[in-house]
Amino acid sequence: MNIGIILAAGEGKRMKSRHAKVLHKICGKPMISYVIEEAYKSGVDKNIVVVGHKKEELIEYLRDVDVIVREQPTGEGSPYGTAFAVSQAIDEVEDDDDVIILCADTPLITSDSIKNLFEYHKSTKSYASVLTTVLEDPTGYGRIVRKSNGDLLRIVEDKDATDDEKKIKEINSGIYCFNGKALKESIEKIDNKNKQNEYYLTDAIGILNSEGLKVSAYEISNCEEILGVNSREQLAIASKIMQKRINKYHLDNGVTIVDPDNTYIEPNVVIGYDTIIYPGAIIESNSIIGQNCKIIGNTRIVNSEIGNGCDIDSTLIESSVIGSNCHIGPFAHLRPNCKIGSNVKIGNFVEIKNSTIDDNSKAAHLSYVGDADVGKNVNIGCGVVFVNYDGKNKFRSTVKDNAFIGSNSNLVAPVVVEEYGYVAAGSTITDNVDEGDLSIARARQINIPGWVEKRGFKNHK
Repeated sequence: MNIGIILAAGEGKRMKSRHAKVLHKICGKPMISYVIEEAYKSGVDKNIVVVGHKKEELIEYLRDVDVIVREQPTGEGSPYGTAFAVSQAIDEVEDDDDVIILCADTPLITSDSIKNLFEYHKSTKSYASVLTTVLEDPTGYGRIVRKSNGDLLRIVEDKDATDDEKKIKEINSGIYCFNGKALKESIEKIDNKNKQNEYYLTDAIGILNSEGLKVSAYEISNCEEILGVNSREQLAIASKIMQKRINKYHLDNGVTIVDPDNTYIEPNVVIGYDTIIYPGAIIESNSIIGQNCKIIGNTRIVNSEIGNGCDIDSTLIESSVIGSNCHIGPFAHLRPNCKIGSNVKIGNFVEIKNSTIDDNSKAAHLSYVGDADVGKNVNIGCGVVFVNYDGKNKFRSTVKDNAFIGSNSNLVAPVVVEEYGYVAAGSTITDNVDEGDLSIARARQINIPGWVEKRGFKNHK
């Protein structure tokens, strides 16, 4: 069985945060989630996450995630170090397992690299294998010292390296693969007799070598994958790399992204062929966008579904569904739980909330549609307000097919406008409008001749 042990017990002081370091998000998703998902994609059968500092927050987040959680003691007098963290999960490991040890703060690692490390470890019949890469500036990283046959001799920490060892550019990623039995036996032999008084997993390499057991190093070419996140600056760097990966995926799958450096798309977003994404777009949280759409300006789409052939211009769309061939915006706002049909126009400064608008209807500008069910071929004029709240409760309005709501009208819920019902401009509707009726609900206009002159206002300065 392939076992994953994911280390997530670190304090993360440099993040300067009240939250667990590995719950900080990269492109909208906590960094630990990337590591868990990539481990499973690589063929890991079971993941054990070791938590420590701010463990309550982590345990709560992992409650619905397919992992086993192990708690590492923290506080004064508690042991520290990567080997001690791994020992908290060792009871889940059988002798014939292969164990990959990953860091939850290394979110750029890919399933391909994990899978290749597993395969290399098994094909070379190694008892331990270390994932390595080459850095032009390896300062601060442990150096990989190889034997003449290419096997791993030892890992030398930067502060302990000689001048010649510091010239080595191959570095330790902190990701390891162990034979289950070798891991369990070497963990028991590691001590904390070092300057930091910590139990280092790297000591297992020396222990296995001293026993004449084969230890290997597997080098990957993409050094970005092993970048750790220990500060806000490193979080920003990792986010930029992930953004580039995500955008490249969509570019490779038929989406035009005019300016990838200024387009933010989160993982698990689906975008169809021939859709064009213009600079400034933000697409989040499992959104689905159809084919041949245009996403223009400072548009933000959150957890929503957009049909084919839609133009979305400088609009915020939240947890809603839009049909095909719609024009939305500019400066519209679809709040959660909206369902928009096909061939619908939602124009400038229109806000929709918890409403359904059916095919071929339009609200072209400056309207609020809240808690309403609007049918097909309905016109909602400029300045129309669906008055849905009486100060205590929300109520729904219904506007049926082919109705016409004139400009600057108020529909005071609960109210129904039947098919072909017409509401005159400037009306406040509090009663139902029957089919085919014209409803006028406004004071009669009265013109008083000569009023200005009688009041002495004419030519007044």
